[in-house]
Amino acid sequence: MEHEEGLISVYKHNGSISKAQGDIVKAGEVIASVGNTGELTTGPHLHFELWNNGSPVNPSDYIDFK
Repeated sequence: MEHEEGLISVYKHNGSISKAQGDIVKAGEVIASVGNTGELTTGPHLHFELWNNGSPVNPSDYIDFK
């Protein structure tokens, strides 16, 4: 999903996605559920990545997960 200031959030291997591009997400809301997709998967999991202007960044620098 594209965000302001060149940020992109990426969710991989999810079983389902609950939000669409442009949706407002509040703390505690479900964005995606774990899945078991991919060639080398070893079990249910979900990858979350945050990119800034084409480079991966630490999500904790942008999101308060507490």
